[in-house]
Amino acid sequence: MSEIIISPNIKLRPAAPEDEEFLISVYGSTREQELAMVPWTVEQRQAFIKFQYTAQLNYYRSEFPNSEHWVIVADGQPVGRLFLDRREAQFRILDITILTAHRGKGFGEPVIRHVMNEAAAVGKTVGINLDLYSSSQSIFERLGFKATEKTDSHTLYVWQAGQEQ
Repeated sequence: MSEIIISPNIKLRPAAPEDEEFLISVYGSTREQELAMVPWTVEQRQAFIKFQYTAQLNYYRSEFPNSEHWVIVADGQPVGRLFLDRREAQFRILDITILTAHRGKGFGEPVIRHVMNEAAAVGKTVGINLDLYSSSQSIFERLGFKATEKTDSHTLYVWQAGQEQ
C-alpha cells in the first residue's frame, strides 16, 4: 500500500507500528461518552482503551486478513483512521473514525467519497455497519447510503453507484 492523495489537504497513508499511540487515541475517542460515566482513574481508562483497541485490531486482522488500515492525514496532521476491506462484491468500511477535535471539519466525507468512487470504478458497492445511535448515520444517508439490514445494535448501510444522492 502506498499513500493516497484524496485532496490537496487530505491523504491516506498506511498505518505503521509507530502510529500505535495515535491509533489508540483515535479508538479512545469513540468511547469518550461511555467512559465519562465510569468512576475510573485516568490510568484505568487508558488501560481499558488500550486493551479494547488491541482486541479490535486483532479481530479485524483475524476476520478480515486482507483489510487495509490507513491513517487519515489532514493539513499534515494525523486526524483519524480508516479500516477498509475490499471484498469480492463490495468494499466494506470496517471503521472510519475522526478524532473528536477534528470532527465536523470536512475530513471524513472526502475519504468516504474516495472509497465510493474507487468502488464504482470497479462495479462494487460500499457497505458499513453503524451503531444504531451513531451520529455518522446522517453523513452516510446524505451520501446516498441506504439502510439494508438491522440488528438489535447495528444497521448495515450500503451504497451503489447510480443510486440517487
